[in-house]
Amino acid sequence: MTCPLLYRFRVIDKIPEPPTPATARGTLVHAVLERLFDAPAPERTPAAALEMISPEWDRLASGDADLAALGAADGGRDVLLSEARAAVEGYFTLEDPRRLEPAQREHYVEAVLESGLRLRGYIDRLDESPAGDIRIVDYKTGRVPRAEYEASALFQMKFYALVIWRTRSVIPRMLQLMYLAEGEVLRYCPDEADLRATQRKLEALWQAIERARSGGDWRPRRSRLCDWCRHKELCPEFGGTLPPLPERAQPAVAPAPAAAPDPAQPIGA
Repeated sequence: MTCPLLYRFRVIDKIPEPPTPATARGTLVHAVLERLFDAPAPERTPAAALEMISPEWDRLASGDADLAALGAADGGRDVLLSEARAAVEGYFTLEDPRRLEPAQREHYVEAVLESGLRLRGYIDRLDESPAGDIRIVDYKTGRVPRAEYEASALFQMKFYALVIWRTRSVIPRMLQLMYLAEGEVLRYCPDEADLRATQRKLEALWQAIERARSGGDWRPRRSRLCDWCRHKELCPEFGGTLPPLPERAQPAVAPAPAAAPDPAQPIGA
């Protein structure tokens, strides 16, 4: 939805994107909060979580050369750890993990719609009440979106809610985006109409992807987000030259007619 050409670079060309300080911070904070719930409830304190940050970074960096290089840059590790501490401290202003027992963490979900389209993704945290009410929780280490962008932020959460509904026949009671660094929470209660609309949007999106694949037409969509794109040197909007499509992704001789999505090609969040 952001840019068809960016989708091509990431999903079809599979051009590597080394981590940025922002994505590295997010990876670290998510790992700390996931592991925090491994501890017995009384030990889930701010001090305990903060003590986890440095060793958790060392663990992540030891298994990822790109993360290690980012941390090895001048002052890189210190800045990352400082920002991660601020996000973790912000988390404790939003809830008390000693009073929670998540049903799932980093929970893989998958569903196949009636059209054959496969949806899949990972949910940061799934909470479930004794009565069976479900809350989907996602941690964010970036800024709280402005009001006009809240719908975009919630799209990911509605995606997860749709998968839960299709697999469990239960509509989640609450979708909760936790913006840790700014200490704010965005909550939304979906209903069946919301999730049916999300399904229609996803199926229309997949049809657009299929049309682009069949015709080889992955045109760029210029926006303010281009300022953060890692592929400007390849983008015609900025004077770049497109690389040839990978052999497996060459377009058909003639555009294919509209058809049900290929179940072997998933769409995920």
